[in-house]
Amino acid sequence: MDLKLKDSVAVVMAASKGLGAGTARVFAQEGARVVMSARDEATLRATAERISTETGAETYPVAGDATKLDDIARLFDAAMTRYGRIDALVINAGGPPGGTFMAFDDAAWMTAVEGTFMNAVRAARLAIPIMTKQGGGSITLIESASIKHPIDGLILSNSLRLGVAGLVKTLAREVGPAGIRVNLICPGAFLTDRVKTLSEASAKRKGTRLEDELAERAAASPLGRIGDPEEFGRACVFLASPAAGYITGAALIIDGGTSRAL
Repeated sequence: MDLKLKDSVAVVMAASKGLGAGTARVFAQEGARVVMSARDEATLRATAERISTETGAETYPVAGDATKLDDIARLFDAAMTRYGRIDALVINAGGPPGGTFMAFDDAAWMTAVEGTFMNAVRAARLAIPIMTKQGGGSITLIESASIKHPIDGLILSNSLRLGVAGLVKTLAREVGPAGIRVNLICPGAFLTDRVKTLSEASAKRKGTRLEDELAERAAASPLGRIGDPEEFGRACVFLASPAAGYITGAALIIDGGTSRAL
């Protein structure tokens, strides 16, 4: 299928590794010019160079923190200065730490709000005027399958990601007349650093091994395995592309069938 992304401009946040890097790679494979951001400049540049070498596509790394307004604004300014448009935006950031309700004070909650909810608000607020002026675009937010089934030990994520889901559903209706689509894509277990970190914490609590925890996650899927970040990237890029031009306000769960929610 032609995703109609040749020479388009895609901005992918938190793209130095994991799901963000997998998504950036697939955009590049489809011929898009990919603006990539992440906090760790060295890792970001290495990932961008590797993707460009592998695909022949143009990548443009812009270091910055996805939770800081000034850094997000600088990312958009850099993309517009270089390319003059943004056709697809993928809003991504590392998830909040795991833990139970009584483990977190107000400061921890506010940090999670900044990193999980306000980063989405700020990036969308900057993207919408650009996309409105150019006649349309796509905004895709990477969240979690926990919007359908809360995950034990992830009270911050379970609470705040539902707020993002409400934001997306409402925003899709507001900006649809401007030709802007807004969607959620919600991963389950993929082999990323975050999944490994959460699995290590679970293993420590239960007195098991990391390998045991990863095997348990794999067994929970009808497919019997954990996903690869590039598999996620293919679904995310389709949803963000003109090929999905009549999809907006949707929440696509990518978890190998693990969730039982309808």
